[in-house]
Amino acid sequence: MDIGLIMKIAGVGLLVAVINQVLAKTGREEQATFVTLAGIVTVLIVLVAEIAKLFQTVRSVFGL
Repeated sequence: MDIGLIMKIAGVGLLVAVINQVLAKTGREEQATFVTLAGIVTVLIVLVAEIAKLFQTVRSVFGL
């Protein structure tokens, strides 16, 4: 794991927060909610890929 992963997650969070605020101020709360959910799903997909790499590394270290 490197700092790049943390920066990606922070970037997605910042982008989602800005879009969410803009949509909420214009009265589009439903779209703001969908943007928030899309951001959460995007971050979860990135994290699942990193966890899969972690498990692969653990398996190779212990020879499983």
